[in-house]
Amino acid sequence: MKEIAVVVGVSASNGLGAAIARRFAKGGSGGGLHVLVSGRTEERLQTIVSEIEAVGGSASSYVCDATVEADVQSLFSHASSEGTLKATIFNVGNNMPIPFEELDAATFEDFWRVCVLAGFLTAKAALPQLEKNGGSLFFTGASASMRRRPNFAHFGSAKAALRNMAQALAKDYGPKGVHVGHVVVDGAIDGARIRERFASYLDHLGEDGSLDPDAISEVYWNMHVQPRSVWTFEVDVRPFKEKW
Repeated sequence: MKEIAVVVGVSASNGLGAAIARRFAKGGSGGGLHVLVSGRTEERLQTIVSEIEAVGGSASSYVCDATVEADVQSLFSHASSEGTLKATIFNVGNNMPIPFEELDAATFEDFWRVCVLAGFLTAKAALPQLEKNGGSLFFTGASASMRRRPNFAHFGSAKAALRNMAQALAKDYGPKGVHVGHVVVDGAIDGARIRERFASYLDHLGEDGSLDPDAISEVYWNMHVQPRSVWTFEVDVRPFKEKW
């Protein structure tokens, strides 16, 4: 049976989720994995599938709301019917600055659901298959996973919780043959989300001042193919000029 990579949180073609999907479909000298790209918008998912297939890769799409348990369970049930699950990348997230005095309970909970609950549901559905097959489970983190500034209490608390959960899973499932990792993306990603909202900010950062999604995707792939004698739990990536 073919080996499967599930990428949860795929949206625009020039976003990180799509870049990770393309990289795992490309694979290494032995070829790539069949990538199951998952997100909430079928049209965008089909674009990524077409891009992968156009260069000889293998991919399919599955619409899923990662905060809904039934959706996530269905996604991984479908993955098992497609082949042998060998990699899962959780790339779901949202972010926007909100002054604390304007932050309400519903918004705070929504960020928790997207950043933490969805990660939990993904891990619960993926780990039984990964423990059986051997493979990788990676989570996308952010600067907020480690530290936070004013106006980001909602996002920072959620991303820090996701990191703590990932670390617990790494210690639990590493000895069982599952490589659990966390990638701290420290800086602005030059993708659709920020291009649409803060294009002038990206221009201000200048050449190589923001993170290229395809370059970040290489980090995930390199972690996936690491020998188990040197498994990395956490790696941080940032532009050379980023202050940290």
